[in-house]
Amino acid sequence: MNEEAENLLPGADLVQEGLTDLCRGKLSESALLVLIGSPRLRRLGIQIPEIQRPGQSFEHQLYQKLEERLGTAAHSYYNSLIRRLVSYERALEREKSAAD
Repeated sequence: MNEEAENLLPGADLVQEGLTDLCRGKLSESALLVLIGSPRLRRLGIQIPEIQRPGQSFEHQLYQKLEERLGTAAHSYYNSLIRRLVSYERALEREKSAAD
């Protein structure tokens, strides 16, 4: 699967933004989302920079950032981000298995 086709998958924008931020050493919301999905994304062939896991899980860090920015709306937004990540992972799995 080529990079152009990967960029058309649902949620690809978040994953690409997160990867860019990680390469820059920035732990943005998108970067934390990529780190949450990193085990599965790595199995799918995506190279993700290694980041030392701090005391808090990446899930908690993301939620905390969202809560600071969105207040009580953080919960639903967090869930929507996770759904978009899973959509991307599933679509990428389908594309890769179809190419085999």
